[in-house]
Amino acid sequence: MAKFYTGQGDDGTTGLLGEGRVDKFDVRMEAVGAVDEASAAVGVARSLVTHPGNRERLLAVQRQLYQLMSELAATPETAARFHTIDPDAVRRLEMEIDSLQAQVEIPREFILPGDTPGSAALDLARTIVRRAERRIAELIARGDVANRDLLPFVNRLSSYLFLLEIAETAASGREHPTLAKEK
Repeated sequence: MAKFYTGQGDDGTTGLLGEGRVDKFDVRMEAVGAVDEASAAVGVARSLVTHPGNRERLLAVQRQLYQLMSELAATPETAARFHTIDPDAVRRLEMEIDSLQAQVEIPREFILPGDTPGSAALDLARTIVRRAERRIAELIARGDVANRDLLPFVNRLSSYLFLLEIAETAASGREHPTLAKEK
């Protein structure tokens, strides 16, 4: 049986999907790590949500995040092989957002996370997706990643997670989420 560890990263570098290695603190690895962390947070949310259909929706999100990580970790020479986030992926996410938006009442004020375990986990996932978005924006600005569809995709994904949070809170029987400002 092969060992689970290789020791190749002991020098502070990590391999890409293709030839080459980068520092573990490279912006590309920060982006991959943020997406990985977002997927883990979505997984926690998936285990906690109670709103009908949210588990399946979140599993689909995790699969998209897995594809996104592959695309971010690909070298320019292998990028086409891992390219899955495209305008159609953005449009599909927008259709999901439009459908969900028709089902929930969006607060006109800022809300505080934590009304339910599932909604709190969704909000945490949303904020991690926002961090990934910042790292991806930097990669695109530096010319390290060519696929500009990644930015609208993660931007829509954070909006989608917010709407799922609102739906989750409503499914708990709460009329409104907790507002940031006391009335």
